[in-house]
Amino acid sequence: MYRKKSMILLVEDNPDDVLLARRALKKNNIANDLEVVHDGAEALDYLFCRGEYADRDPDEIPQVIFLDLKLPKVDGLSVLEEIRNNEKTKTIPVVVLTSSDEEQDLIESYSLGANSYVRKPVDFDEFIEAVRQLGLYWLIINRTP
Repeated sequence: MYRKKSMILLVEDNPDDVLLARRALKKNNIANDLEVVHDGAEALDYLFCRGEYADRDPDEIPQVIFLDLKLPKVDGLSVLEEIRNNEKTKTIPVVVLTSSDEEQDLIESYSLGANSYVRKPVDFDEFIEAVRQLGLYWLIINRTP
């Protein structure tokens, strides 16, 4: 049986956005562990315990995944598709957190099974508020199987 670990997996290649996310979580007193991977291939290795993550406990899965779309190696939509096509990961909530304002990205994200699509605010205070709301909803209010 898989157990949800009270942890957020952030899939983000921009170090500034990683730093902003860390600050926003801390400022909002969201104490969940934050695991960060920097490209789509690393995200899949982490989730499926391959490569450098081969020794990770495969029964511990994130409570929520914050997924950027514009990633090196494997793009976010492909990562989302693999998450949804795997029995172990298909029920993990995935929040697409991206700077993309493309209608096609929005449509494709939902058609591949995203639970939410959030455009990253450019303003720091708005970003902090967005992360606060995401954290409250996905980590406290929302219930998953």
